[in-house]
Amino acid sequence: MGDAPAPRFCFGVIADVQYADVEDGYNFGRTARRYYRRGLGRVRSAVRAWNGERGRLACVLQLGDLIDGLNAQRGASEPALRAVLGELGHLRAPVHHAWGNHDLYNFSREYLLRSELNSAPGGAPGPGAEADACYAYHFSPAAGFRFVMLDAYDLSVLGWDKYSQKYQHSLKLLKEKNPNEDLNSSLGLDEPQFVKFNGGFSQLQLDWFNEVLTASDKNREKVLVMGHLPIHPGSTNNVCLAWNYKDALSIIHSHQCVVCFLAGHLHDGGYCLDSHGVHHLTVEGIIETPPQSHAFGTIYVYEDRMILKGKGRIPDKVMYYRTQ
Repeated sequence: MGDAPAPRFCFGVIADVQYADVEDGYNFGRTARRYYRRGLGRVRSAVRAWNGERGRLACVLQLGDLIDGLNAQRGASEPALRAVLGELGHLRAPVHHAWGNHDLYNFSREYLLRSELNSAPGGAPGPGAEADACYAYHFSPAAGFRFVMLDAYDLSVLGWDKYSQKYQHSLKLLKEKNPNEDLNSSLGLDEPQFVKFNGGFSQLQLDWFNEVLTASDKNREKVLVMGHLPIHPGSTNNVCLAWNYKDALSIIHSHQCVVCFLAGHLHDGGYCLDSHGVHHLTVEGIIETPPQSHAFGTIYVYEDRMILKGKGRIPDKVMYYRTQ
């Protein structure tokens, strides 16, 4: 970092590995090549780079879709997950995992809560009764800073038991917004984010989120929020937004503490600085990164800014904080 003062701490970011032990393929529209098998080596080299950092990382944020849905079709979900977690296990820092749609193609939420993809402190689920608790939690990587994990599939038709109240409520909402026979199609929708491969935030989770930010305001903390789905149209295309992204955004904008929102899902990545001074960074996906490139980054945190040093497709970026 040259002659600049030492950062308070640093952390890694990576998104949409979508590993599967299969040949390369293409996305649904056949506009982008997908490198399923190469994801394992990409994770390995990212871990090597992070372990080589001069200062130890506080953590790595894995922003969802660690393995691809193709594994479920092949009966290979557990071996694929073990393979990628085995590579991440060499990290000299804890990993915090968001849950994405591909994780839920492979596993039920009940399974994920028992797995290593549950990185909540103590493995405790978030707000809600045990049967329908969302996967949301927060932690402090350093004094004066707080990270909040949101569950973007708290409302979803993925992962929930089909007889559960959450599933029934989510299916009703989805069909009200999306009359298409194929619920993964956004054709003709006024709100194109209402597709099956997305999800949203329950009111219970939003209320909990508001309480966490209220406490951080009081304690004068700087807060970074993360989840698989982006919540600002400027940082993604409209199809990849969380269903009720406006509700989450409204809560963030009612507080002074949030400085950044990190997401995955859109493999091309995206960024915007919103009207309230919050940075929205959507991290480029490993899955569509050509063999000669890469897609991970390290973020160095200072009192007045964060500096992203990206590898491969992820560009460097300086993100200054608004003053409280």
